[in-house]
Amino acid sequence: MFTINDLEATAAFAKIIGEVAEPGDNLVLTGDLGAGKTTMTKGIALGLGIEQLIKSPTYTIIREYTNGRMPLYHMDVYRVEYGAEDLGLDDYFEGDGLCVIEWGNLLEASLPEDYLELILEKDDTDEQKRLVKCHAYGTKATAFLQRITKKWQAAHE
Repeated sequence: MFTINDLEATAAFAKIIGEVAEPGDNLVLTGDLGAGKTTMTKGIALGLGIEQLIKSPTYTIIREYTNGRMPLYHMDVYRVEYGAEDLGLDDYFEGDGLCVIEWGNLLEASLPEDYLELILEKDDTDEQKRLVKCHAYGTKATAFLQRITKKWQAAHE
């Protein structure tokens, strides 16, 4: 678990994720509305070297950003109730970029077999503070989490 104290720390944490991501990594962001999923994705994009405006794909479902060191596939599946298997998500999950899936827990059976889930929780006493719980599902996700943890710890020594 990671404790993120403010927006600057959120940006720094997210940037680390982008810096250590490898092609084919899948990241599921879970949390209440306003927990910081899109803010996290903006920082991840910076870590990938993507400087263009990152907008929530709430209505488009998938936005592709290809001008970084590798592609970022930003997905928001909050409004996908049925037919997730018809969206061709597997092509993204098994592709050459990083998939960031907001509300990915709603995909259930359509999730990739190997992914890292970050659960963003607001702190009850501090509006800016977030607790980030991590669950790695698969060997690639476990390695992804280890890279994030190692770089985060090195930055805070």
